[in-house]
Amino acid sequence: MSSNPKENPADKINKDDEVLDSALRPVFWQDYVGQDKIKDNIKIIITAAKQRGQTPDHLLFYGNSGLGKTTLAYLVAKEMGKKIKITSGPALERAGDLAAILTNLSEGDVLFLDEIHRISKTIEEYLYPAMEEYKLNLVLGKGPMARTMELNLPKFMLIGATTRPGLLSAPLRNRFGGTFQLNFYSSQDAEKIIARSANLLKIKLEPDATKAIANRSRFTPRVANRLLKRVRDFAQVQGNGIVTKQIAESALDSL
Repeated sequence: MSSNPKENPADKINKDDEVLDSALRPVFWQDYVGQDKIKDNIKIIITAAKQRGQTPDHLLFYGNSGLGKTTLAYLVAKEMGKKIKITSGPALERAGDLAAILTNLSEGDVLFLDEIHRISKTIEEYLYPAMEEYKLNLVLGKGPMARTMELNLPKFMLIGATTRPGLLSAPLRNRFGGTFQLNFYSSQDAEKIIARSANLLKIKLEPDATKAIANRSRFTPRVANRLLKRVRDFAQVQGNGIVTKQIAESALDSL
């Protein structure tokens, strides 16, 4: 039983999964499987900016959920040796929310804006000068007493992510220096991701079981890792802890 009587067991499972997802996230470029063309392009953008002593252009990642957009943002920040601040479109309700985040960034930091297609039109208008001129123009007060205050911002790098690129306005899309589409992974890459995750989680996984999970993963890393964790549970309860092809297929059929 939980030591906290008010704790919902489902909440504990979700927290455990979040910890595992964070533990499985690649922290080095060589651990990030797949999307080779995108990785090569990003490395060139970052290296060139470093050589010029500048902050790299803003980047936009789009593609289905779970393909690694957030992980790429973390890797970009690590490659630049800077901190990353994460927020999402729905979280930015007022101009003050955006101002609070931007003014707390340091020179060269990365701001990762997930679900960027869901930002309001008002926030989008504030983003334009922030992205282009690193300035934020806030309107204080209303009516005849209203005045504008201009805030100078550190030169930051914005990384936007979306699953619905068609919902982005053309002016916002055009302000990104690089736009990259993340595609579904090959079967071989899905197997590599599952094998790496099994090693990190200390799961004994037979090669045929790896293929079975990869074939059901929709070739999406997040789905592959989720299935691996569920298959591990079946192997623990119904077997001797080793994930065989038979146990994997039985578990996947049950799921």
